[in-house]
Amino acid sequence: MAATLKTSNEDLTLDADGSGSDIKFQSNAVEKASISSAGAFTSTTIDATVLTGALPAIDGSSLTGIAGRKNMILNGAMKVAQRGTSFAAIGNGDYSLDRFRIQNNGIGAYTVTQDSTGADGFANSLKIDCTTADASPSEFDYLFMVQRIEGQDLQQLKKGTASAESVTLSFWVKCNKTGDFQVNLYDVDNTRLIGNTATINSADTWEQKSLTFAGDTTGAFNDDNGESVRLEWWFDSGSGYSSGSAPTSWGAQDSADRAVGTTLALADSTSNYINITGVQLELGTVATDFEHRSYGEELALCQRYFWQAVNGVTQELGTAFYYTSTVMICKITFPMPMRVKPTMTASAGGNEWTFYRDGAGDSMTALSLDNTNAQFTMCFVTNNNQVSGTAGMAGLLRGVNSACRLSFDSEL
Repeated sequence: MAATLKTSNEDLTLDADGSGSDIKFQSNAVEKASISSAGAFTSTTIDATVLTGALPAIDGSSLTGIAGRKNMILNGAMKVAQRGTSFAAIGNGDYSLDRFRIQNNGIGAYTVTQDSTGADGFANSLKIDCTTADASPSEFDYLFMVQRIEGQDLQQLKKGTASAESVTLSFWVKCNKTGDFQVNLYDVDNTRLIGNTATINSADTWEQKSLTFAGDTTGAFNDDNGESVRLEWWFDSGSGYSSGSAPTSWGAQDSADRAVGTTLALADSTSNYINITGVQLELGTVATDFEHRSYGEELALCQRYFWQAVNGVTQELGTAFYYTSTVMICKITFPMPMRVKPTMTASAGGNEWTFYRDGAGDSMTALSLDNTNAQFTMCFVTNNNQVSGTAGMAGLLRGVNSACRLSFDSEL
């Protein structure tokens, strides 16, 4: 076979003459690759003898910066605080920062804040500060923090099957005292529980904790928008929640087991506080890098469960109209489809709302939720006893003083 090498300003061309001939690339008379006359490229296999050194072992600890939606927790960086940034004497079952709920039954009093400090890489944390101490809690007193998760967002755990997946929880914590506290996964659908214990080793120091929970071959999660799991951090309790056995494997929920591993006693002094941030729950047995999401994305995810539509003076609610001469209707579009039909909470009693139309305005002390559509993407808000005008006339509904509040709640 004869070959011709041609060069130009842009190309290097190898021409093989002779029908069916290949172009072959050799090194020291050993073929390394070839191009057939049909244009197919073939590369020879690299001989293992040319590879020197040992290949590193690969496990989950080497997997950092993994893309994709891996974190099953919402607002884990504690960035979103639609309801406010400080909650004095927070009540039992009250939400604080978005998606995080505080359960306090008779064991001291606490102020919860969105703290402007966090572990390295986090601008915020959720802080629980004891303001009224209780060093001797009654039997069924408790203090814990919880996030509730929909079943349809947990199907990848394969719970209730032979191939059920383990999950790993990681978070950063800082506390003024050392000690242990129990963290649980509570399966609401099947009334089952598994727990693990985190230890604070150094006071007043940010520490990252990682806890793995085995998969459960018993009891599948419902594939719907209802609550299937509660992720609980237990900070203090009476003996009614700590006198059982540590639930280190999945089993039937027993209240006496839910805080067995908690010795922290956060309620025993008004000097006590605890900060938490960087919360991540993911498939597998190894904690990977925290999945940072933009504020806009995190806010939108949280607004499926709660939307603070108005939060202060001169905030517009939307375009409204007179349905009849004495009934005003305002259509409101939610920023995200809500989980279920929401409940609406509107401030009332001080002429907070004004319907501006035709160069004048109707002042109102109350608004009512009339209806939502089937997809929970919009609703109608009405007032039917404090307005008067011409049917069909449109205008603007606005909050007009600093007490104005309007929110929609679809929390689990």
